[in-house]
Amino acid sequence: MKIALLATDPDLYSHKRLMEEGVKRGHEMIFLKATNCYMSITDKVPTIHYRGGFVIDAVDAVIPRLRPKHTFYGAAVLRHFELMGAYCLNGSLAIPRARDKLRAMQLLARKGIALPKTGFANSPADSKDLIQMVGGAPLIIKLLEGTQGSGVMLADTNKTAESMIDALKTLGANFLVQEFISEAQGKDIRCFVLGGKVIASMERQAVSGEFRSNIHRGGTASPVEITAEEKRIAVQAAKVMGLSVAGVDIIRSNTGPKILEVNSSPGLEGIEGSTEKNIAGQIIAYLEKQTERNKQPSLFNNLIRAIQSDKTEG
Repeated sequence: MKIALLATDPDLYSHKRLMEEGVKRGHEMIFLKATNCYMSITDKVPTIHYRGGFVIDAVDAVIPRLRPKHTFYGAAVLRHFELMGAYCLNGSLAIPRARDKLRAMQLLARKGIALPKTGFANSPADSKDLIQMVGGAPLIIKLLEGTQGSGVMLADTNKTAESMIDALKTLGANFLVQEFISEAQGKDIRCFVLGGKVIASMERQAVSGEFRSNIHRGGTASPVEITAEEKRIAVQAAKVMGLSVAGVDIIRSNTGPKILEVNSSPGLEGIEGSTEKNIAGQIIAYLEKQTERNKQPSLFNNLIRAIQSDKTEG
């Protein structure tokens, strides 16, 4: 099987592991930098070209791992692969849906999935009510464009929260205001969902003096047993986003587990290191099964998947 890894940096741990496991299982693996791909859009056969004039064809499957800043262009490239009949591990509709934090929270809320209290407003004139909406300070202010803990701030008092909101609105930034779950004590849980199942989970602990538990922020990870309810909402959250592979972040509160975020390109280093599970190998094995099923009329199958993905949102 010919598998393309659509990403940016070939030296990332996650990308090296996926390439390694694909080769180990006998597949032809190619790394494609998303921004080096360009598309021929005609009413004939769709094609993708690569920098230097190379034509990319006969790809059986694509593993997309797009940086947030490349979401729009990367999704367009992925959509072209879908038109060419390739099976895409996460689809061109699902990735932008999950990347839009506000849209994702709205979709999860509509399906009745537990979330921290969250508010969103357009004007600084609404700051006081927005703060009270989520229970007052301390509270979290989260930029919609942030990733890996960047753009996430803690306001200790209502006055501080008002000042931060006013400053961000003056700058034209879009952000969410969210309740702070103090009882979590700087911990959250990353559930790794693959094909509708939680295949691994880890607890992340923030370093002393830090409320963000992201590994990139110095947080530590350890394996954790999760409850049936935590498994259920993690799987449901990935399904609502339309993702076959997802990192679902859960926080434990006094009123039960709540979804913090759904990541469409979850890293493998922390979860493999803490659980000692071969996550990359399981992803390739899942891809093999799905690609085998995809060997019926490709364009028809991709159209059906696109329709189903739209229905998931609707």
